[in-house]
Amino acid sequence: MQFQVLQRAAGSEARLGELCTPHGAIRTPVFMPVGTRGTVKSLTPEELYALGAEIILANTYHLWLRPGAEVVKAQGGLHRFMHWERPLLTDSGGYQVFSLAQSSQVREEGVTFQSHLDGSRRFLTPEKAIEVQEALGADIIMCLDECIPYPASDEYTSEATERTIRWARRCQGAKMRTDQALFAVVQGGTSSELRCLCAEQLVEFDFPGYAIGGLSVGEPREAMLAAVGAVLPRLPAERPCYVMGVGAPEDLVDLVGLGADMFDCVLPTRSARTGQLFTRHGRIVIKNSRYQEEDAPIDEGCTCYTCRHYSRAYLRHLFLNKELLAYRLNTIHNLWYFLELMREMRRAVAAGTFGEFRREFYRQRQHHSE
Repeated sequence: MQFQVLQRAAGSEARLGELCTPHGAIRTPVFMPVGTRGTVKSLTPEELYALGAEIILANTYHLWLRPGAEVVKAQGGLHRFMHWERPLLTDSGGYQVFSLAQSSQVREEGVTFQSHLDGSRRFLTPEKAIEVQEALGADIIMCLDECIPYPASDEYTSEATERTIRWARRCQGAKMRTDQALFAVVQGGTSSELRCLCAEQLVEFDFPGYAIGGLSVGEPREAMLAAVGAVLPRLPAERPCYVMGVGAPEDLVDLVGLGADMFDCVLPTRSARTGQLFTRHGRIVIKNSRYQEEDAPIDEGCTCYTCRHYSRAYLRHLFLNKELLAYRLNTIHNLWYFLELMREMRRAVAAGTFGEFRREFYRQRQHHSE
């Protein structure tokens, strides 16, 4: 993997970059749609290509439990298994172990937990996380980290952060494949001091990329921005920085302004399934009665497939009747919105107008009440 910073925005830390992987180049800043179980819900790879998705994320925990990493490996790896020809990133599975699994028990060696599917006992170590991700074959893989909940005691936050650093070293030692880039994960809860300490120690290990994890777990937005703002200056400027699991449009704009390069979040796809649609003026809830006879698209300025062909009234009709097409059309629109937002930010950085872009982004949302 190679990463190059191509341009920096005047008046902010926003930057334009290119990340080259064995399955193609990625322009940054980039948003990665989430394909948890090897699929972005309701969409085909060809539809994702048409939306402009350059990389997607799949989840190690879910694919390890079902169908199993060896099954995927026997099928030629995750790219071939899911018919995706562009870059892939897999997370370590650590977040799901702490949030989904039953009866998790953390010790220095790893995490013992019960599968949320069948209750079977599993043991996830840093070495196992690497083994599974190497079998899956993504272009970018992640170190196992201990996800810190919010709130958490100072003692627990410190212990988990230190363990994350030790686990990163073990992941690095376990890695065998040379065609995958291993990113370390910076933890530390809402403590800027611990975040910086973690970042500084991980940088000594010289990873090809760094992620900031343990955010969007219930902490105030201001705390999230402060954590990222504290860490980014401690990471190597020539390496990509990935803010994990953060993805509201406002967050993306502000974090790009701080200098972050990569993002993922289930928000656009999950919101699509609950009838929440994103526009330049904010979200709308398509089931609301005000849209019953509205012949306009979701967003007048949007050029996605859904907005070119369907009205708010029709989308409301589909959603209220639980038609499968509703979820597909809503997902197409929401992902287009997120991917187009990233394209707009890349264009603004390239043109030297990121500050103006950010001000206009917030101006358009000022009077939206829904």
